Amino acid sequence: VRVQLDIVLDPSRPDSTSKILVEVHSEWAPIGAQRFLALIAANYFDEARIYRVIPGFIAQWGIPADPREYEKWGENKITDDPVKVSNKKATMSFATSGPHARGSQVFINYDDSCAQLDSQGFAPFAKVIEGFDVAESFVKMPKGPNQAAAKQQGNRYFTEEYPQLSYIKRAALLA
Repeated sequence: VRVQLDIVLDPSRPDSTSKILVEVHSEWAPIGAQRFLALIAANYFDEARIYRVIPGFIAQWGIPADPREYEKWGENKITDDPVKVSNKKATMSFATSGPHARGSQVFINYDDSCAQLDSQGFAPFAKVIEGFDVAESFVKMPKGPNQAAAKQQGNRYFTEEYPQLSYIKRAALLA
């Protein structure tokens, strides 16, 4: 199953979008893959800011434009999948705050050294197959946004406090 992410790298030029193509592998992490596809079907990631970018490590998103959607999806945790595939460059995993605490935040691994996450229970469910260079071009912030405020306010917080963040214009399942 493939998903296309239309990315706005520079919000001062919202008409210029780039694309990332992701291949979802339910055999790697069936629960995580199912949740990711459900989030895509719900348009959850549309307009979502890519708020945590750590060069050489990860790029993370999953706090939606509408805070009510975070309450619905982000607070609705799923159980863990066993780690079957390593967190290598271009793979995607769910962020978590502990056992069985995956909700809606996902990240792309920037480097093979992210394999260190395997022992911590981060189970990859997808891989970027086109546009990895786009992912490496996301806006990096020296001091990241306050996630609690972002969860409460959604894009109102991001656009007021961090208007320069790259974002997902649209995320869609490809036929």
